[in-house]
Amino acid sequence: MRDSLTVSERSELGKLHVRRLRNQGKVPAILYGHGEANVNLAVPSEQVALAVRHGSRLVDLNGAVNETVLVRQVQWDAFGLHVLHLDFSRISADESVDIVLPIELKGAAIGTKEGGVIEHIKHELRIRCPALRIPEKLEVNISALHLDQAVTSGQVTLPEGAQLLTDADEIVVHCIKPMVEDELSTAAAESGEPEVIGRKKEDAEGEGGDEE
Repeated sequence: MRDSLTVSERSELGKLHVRRLRNQGKVPAILYGHGEANVNLAVPSEQVALAVRHGSRLVDLNGAVNETVLVRQVQWDAFGLHVLHLDFSRISADESVDIVLPIELKGAAIGTKEGGVIEHIKHELRIRCPALRIPEKLEVNISALHLDQAVTSGQVTLPEGAQLLTDADEIVVHCIKPMVEDELSTAAAESGEPEVIGRKKEDAEGEGGDEE
């Protein structure tokens, strides 16, 4: 079920009016697209927080505008705690859009019982998807993932009618043997600073020159 946002139109623009709007518990937003005029909107902060927490990509606007839109961009404050501005894009039922979706792992991999550990390598995919079928996230069930096996981008289940834009061979998650202590020591040694060859010889030559 899509989140619903109650929107009102705002005619006053500029930093002062935006600041006043936020102090009233509302988030400024703009709706654009499909060759129609841009509409400046205001959305209650609590509704925005709920939609963002749900990871909503499609939302229903009610009030000054009544239509289903795509959340195109979310602008946060410097601490990533509060939404400062929203960009909404108009969509149509037969439209496909390019979008980046997060990946969520589901289940406990059988490979962990075989001595392996799970590494989640890629956390999002770019896809082209029918606008009205865009999910909040892509789920990958790793229950059947054995030791030394991986799931690639091309193996992730996409919504009906969607197309993968990310390289299909990129690894999303794999189950590998954990590094043992000797391997960690070797890796640390290999990353150490190499010895400077010839330093002692140069020092010795320098000392000999002083004696002359």
